[in-house]
Amino acid sequence: MVSEPQRKGYGGWIFLAVVLAAYGLAGVIEPEKTVHALAFFSHVVGQVLPVLGLVFLLLFVAHVLLEPDRIKSYLGQRSGFTGWIAAVCAGVLSMGPVYAWYPLLKDLRQEGMRIALIAAFLYSRAIKLHLLPLMIHYFGWSYTLVLCCYLIGFSVMTGMTVEKLALPRHP
Repeated sequence: MVSEPQRKGYGGWIFLAVVLAAYGLAGVIEPEKTVHALAFFSHVVGQVLPVLGLVFLLLFVAHVLLEPDRIKSYLGQRSGFTGWIAAVCAGVLSMGPVYAWYPLLKDLRQEGMRIALIAAFLYSRAIKLHLLPLMIHYFGWSYTLVLCCYLIGFSVMTGMTVEKLALPRHP
């Protein structure tokens, strides 16, 4: 039996119209504040769009290059030590706002990535490579090394805990 595609509502368009009307009304009442708000909005969009573009590019590359079998072997239930290393290293190397990574992680999860590795990825994002020299300058090598080791260790422990606590997924 073929199911009919779900009809999409007009809620998004209605919301957009209401927001545009609110900005128009604000522009009439308080033009100076509206210009300031629009400038701030364009600044935020200018910062977020490149990161979102990178994430969508990574999504495209992931769909083209990574077959579900390959993802399952590297990041799936039987991934083992290499999966943990890949998740932690990817988390440390990832940049940008965390919410930009959610679509990629969702797709990887649907392809078979373990939820524990997703948690480890998200936790290990606390290590910021570009800030390590500053941290070493202020706190020294030993503190920075111990903190990074703790963050990596707790990212793995958090992943294991999340996997134990997560409800089983049913397709």
